[in-house]
Order: sequence, then structure tokens, then C-alpha cells
Amino acid sequence: MTRIGLLSDTHGYWDDRYLKYFEPCDEIWHAGDIGSMELIERLQSFRPVRAVYGNIDGQDIRKAFPCINRFQIDGADVLMKHIGGYPGKYDPSIQGTLLVRPPKLFISGHSHILKVKYDKTLGMLHINPGAAGKYGFHKVRTLVRFCIDNGSFSDLEVIELSE
Repeated sequence: MTRIGLLSDTHGYWDDRYLKYFEPCDEIWHAGDIGSMELIERLQSFRPVRAVYGNIDGQDIRKAFPCINRFQIDGADVLMKHIGGYPGKYDPSIQGTLLVRPPKLFISGHSHILKVKYDKTLGMLHINPGAAGKYGFHKVRTLVRFCIDNGSFSDLEVIELSE
């Protein structure tokens, strides 16, 4: 079993509670709009990190992380892209990939809207962890934790970061 801590749209904002809530996690995944290399380096010094760059990220982050990250972990095929949409309204930049070869788990960020939805048509779970940073229109900052065990997902938790 692999425990995942998932966040997105930090926009360079650091909160020590990221480490508190991701303490039980084996890996941390960042779904883009990281905002600063310092932030991602702090996460990397704590746990292994998988990430994608977002539309606000500079060249330093774009050199360090891909636009699309597809990988296998604990029996699950995972695809992560910052601007990806959600079931029923996928972004055109990723729609073809999802339709031709859907992963078991599709992760996106960008909208600042927490969303967890199963796409029955593609047999794929979609997670957008919302926004963990302070920049944007969202009212509540969120993180997500979940487990992957032999290709199955469980124990999904939404963590709200109040001021």
C-alpha cells in the first residue's frame, strides 16, 4: 500500500501544515502552479515528490517537471496534468489521450475547485485537490490524502486548511 499526499495551486505559498498532514504519506504529488522552486524543494526534502508544471510556473520549474506526468505506482496507471478538466468536460489538450488510453487515476489542478469524481465511461477516477495556496478566488484551501493498494484507491481524505 502506498499513501499519497496530493496538493495543487500553491502559487509559492508555504504552509507548515503541508508537512503535518503529509507525515503519514509515502509520496507527495503536486498538480501544478507550484509557484517557486523553494516550495517544491522543501517538499522534496520531506518526501519523494511527483509533479507537473502549471500555467504560472516559470522556466526553472518547467525544466524540473513535465507538463504531463504518466507513471505506474502500486498497480495503478496514473496521469497528472495541471489543466485537465474533469469528467464530462476534459480539456482539449488531454482529451485525446484520456479517450485512447485512459489511466486508472487522472489528476488535475488549475480550477481551484476540489473535485473527486469517477468517470464511468472511461473507468477512471478523477481527483482535483483544489488549491492549497492563498492566491485565487477559492475560499477554502484544501489538501487530499489517499491510498493506492494493488491498483485500488481507498481512504480518501479531504483536509481543509483554515487560517
